[in-house]
Amino acid sequence: MQRSSSAAIRAAVPEARSGSPSRLVGALTLAAMSLGFGVVQLDITIVNTALESIRTALGGHVAALQWVVNAYTITFAAFILTAGALGDRFGAKRIFMAGFALFTAASVGCGLAPDAVSLIALRGLQGLAAAMLVPNSLALLNHAYPDAKARGRAVGVWAAGASLALTAGPFVGGTLIALVGWRAIFFVNLPIGLAGLRLAKIYARETPVHAARALDLPGQAAAVLSLGALSAAVIEAGVRGWTEGAVILGLVIAALAGAVFVWREARARQPMLPLVLFGNRLFALCALVGLLANIATYGLIFVFSLYFQEINHLSAFTTGLAFLPMFGVVFPVNLLAPRMAERIGPRATIALGASLSAAACLALLPIAPGTSYGMIALQLIGLSCGLGLVVPPLTATLLGSVEKSRSGVAAGVLNATRQTGSVLGVALFGSLIAQSGAFIHGLRLSLAISAALMLAAAGVIRWGASAASGR
Repeated sequence: MQRSSSAAIRAAVPEARSGSPSRLVGALTLAAMSLGFGVVQLDITIVNTALESIRTALGGHVAALQWVVNAYTITFAAFILTAGALGDRFGAKRIFMAGFALFTAASVGCGLAPDAVSLIALRGLQGLAAAMLVPNSLALLNHAYPDAKARGRAVGVWAAGASLALTAGPFVGGTLIALVGWRAIFFVNLPIGLAGLRLAKIYARETPVHAARALDLPGQAAAVLSLGALSAAVIEAGVRGWTEGAVILGLVIAALAGAVFVWREARARQPMLPLVLFGNRLFALCALVGLLANIATYGLIFVFSLYFQEINHLSAFTTGLAFLPMFGVVFPVNLLAPRMAERIGPRATIALGASLSAAACLALLPIAPGTSYGMIALQLIGLSCGLGLVVPPLTATLLGSVEKSRSGVAAGVLNATRQTGSVLGVALFGSLIAQSGAFIHGLRLSLAISAALMLAAAGVIRWGASAASGR
């Protein structure tokens, strides 16, 4: 019955004789891909709103909450390049659907988690699934829209949907927690997942399979070990101190695994991360800016989630509302950024955005318990506007620095670099506020570090990239 129903739907939406999909098929494929990317972005922000509720229900210190966030981001960052290779080898549709099914199942598991350890493990599975979704959704869009102009518009819709999901996360999370409880923020992924799987199964066309595409498993293992050990060491340093033996051991393991990763990638026949790309100075500087910007921004989102609830005693719902202006400006500023880049140049736009974010962080330095929300919101909007100006021209500049045949790999590198920055930001800033009675001091130090990182990003792209281009 299921099979005949699917066949009937396919027959009702025939493909054009040219082999290109009809507009409806293309639109529904785009809807499936947007749901896949959107749910990934939704879970980045929706969980931050629930942190205090999760701690109340499951227990644990700030370190446990850092792992709830970072277990997702570590696996997302570490596996995203390999997930793209899996799509090349076995078909992007097959890997996308497997990722969506895993994400949905892991989300249900998170909602049923009996303790913090189970929740952290299942969040790791969610991150792995997210890595499978993002690059393969782009590959399927590329396959569904052979016309460059139509493809550009489709990718714009795909990215816009993700921005809206990112924006809606805190509000949706706060509302669900207030009405149902924190577990509902994971169960909401079930209907999204089922809808996305249904649409992808019926409408998405499989991409060509390249059986010769090798998987760099040793490089993958080294990347996971290095990123996981570094994150663990920084998180535990906030609880045990930087001189603790376990923390030092974690840092040593991270460094050794990182060295093995670089050694492996330099010698692999089909490396997960082609190091030759970093021989292009502009590419390397763009990747560095992405890393710095995400350390600064996502680390602060984590810290302010706890500040609103733990220090200012706001409810989860009110916290979601508090973040709404910050995330709400990202979408319109993302649309403004390309126009500004056309007028003053992409590097100047990136530098301006990074400087704006740095200024907002510096203006927040006097923050204390009970600081007025208006003052905080104004600066958070400034921080978010700065990031909104950075990301579109940064992505375009990075992709423009490599050959078109390498654009997919280049985009994967930028995604992996930015997600790595998110991991480090949450680990570092969380460790600064983890000391008993040191929350405000840690928050101020986090703001100072973020300002320094964003100013460094502005300098790197403005003058370092100019030197790279000989201007």
